[in-house]
Amino acid sequence: MQNYDVKKDLRDLFTAKKSFEVIDVPAMNFLMADGEGSPNTSQLYRDIVQALYATAYAVRARAIDELGRKHTVGPLEGLWWSDDLRAFTSRDEDSWQWRLMIVQPAWITRDLFEAGLKQAVDKKDPAAADRVRFDEFHEGPSVQVLHIGPYNEEAPTIARMHDDYMPHHSLKPRGSHHEIYLSDARRTAPARLRTILRQPVEPTGA
Repeated sequence: MQNYDVKKDLRDLFTAKKSFEVIDVPAMNFLMADGEGSPNTSQLYRDIVQALYATAYAVRARAIDELGRKHTVGPLEGLWWSDDLRAFTSRDEDSWQWRLMIVQPAWITRDLFEAGLKQAVDKKDPAAADRVRFDEFHEGPSVQVLHIGPYNEEAPTIARMHDDYMPHHSLKPRGSHHEIYLSDARRTAPARLRTILRQPVEPTGA
C-alpha cells in the first residue's frame, strides 16, 4: 500500500526558505479546534493537541480499512490572533487566541472524520474531543519564512515580515498569523526547532 505524506507530496506548501517568499495556498481540509490562553500553561491547549492527534490517527485507520489508502499524519499547525496585536510582541500569552489544525488528504470525507472521531472517543475519550471539527481552510496568497530556533524568538522575524518585507512589496496582512510546526518539540532541542511562519496578504490597494 503506497503511503501519502503531505510534507513530501505537497512539498511547496510544507517547506520554506530562510528568506521571505510569497506563495499561493489552495483550499485544504483540516481537523481543527479553537482555544485561548498561553500554549505553555493552558490545560486546554494540551487537551486539544491530544484530541486532534487521537482523531487524526483514528481517521487514518478508518481510511486504511475503508478505502485502502494510507497516509502519514500531517504536522500540527496553528492560527494565532489577539484583540490587541501588541500581545504577540509583548508575549502576553494569556490573551492569545488560537486554532490548532492538522491537514487531511483530499480523500478524507466528513463521514470518515465523524467515524474517526467516534472511534477516538470510544478508545481514548480525549477531554477536548467535543471541540474537534472538520472544515476547509483557504489561505490564498501568503508571505512565509522558515524560522529555526525557539518559539519565543519568533517576534523579530515576524516584525521584519510585517514592517519591512510587506510594505516594500506593496502588501498588507489579512487573516491570522499561521505557524506550521515541522519539528516535534518533545524530541528536538529548542535551538533546532523548525517552524514555518506564514501570513496571508493582499495588495495595499485592495
